Amino acid sequence: MVHIVFGLGIAALIQFTPESIALPVLMTGTFAGIIFRDALVRGFRVPLVSVLIDKMERENVRPGKGALYFALSSLFCLVLFDKEVVVPAIVTLSLLDGAATLVGYYYGKHPIIGKKTAEGTLAGIVITFFALLVLLSPVQAAISVIVAGLVELLSPIDDNLIIPVFVCIALTLMTGI
Repeated sequence: MVHIVFGLGIAALIQFTPESIALPVLMTGTFAGIIFRDALVRGFRVPLVSVLIDKMERENVRPGKGALYFALSSLFCLVLFDKEVVVPAIVTLSLLDGAATLVGYYYGKHPIIGKKTAEGTLAGIVITFFALLVLLSPVQAAISVIVAGLVELLSPIDDNLIIPVFVCIALTLMTGI
């Protein structure tokens, strides 16, 4: 759930504020995240941040890695792509990855690749498709979730880094559809 809320918060920041505000806010948050993550990796306890990481981070994962990668990919996309494709790309990562994880964890019975399940992947794709219809045409939404679903399943690179980039590229190529 944190993944979903975090991502939708970034998407809302970009959607509802001018780029001259969204970009510095996202850069400042990302820079602060790098500092906090570095402190945590070095064994320091950071007030509030350490408590949040202890409660929300999966075991055997570097602290804050997913959130940092999410913020970095959002920042990268905001700098290189139009806002009209960045917001749906961030929403796609937020919902697809979050829903797939939740459904796969609680209801997944059929593994596809690693710990990823057919139930989680399908739920992530369907939920995200319907949410994207608020922002995109049905064809754009369908292609976005298929691209994101395949990237999430097949990429050896952390999906928080590359799903938004691949969706931005796909949406940019589909301009006018």
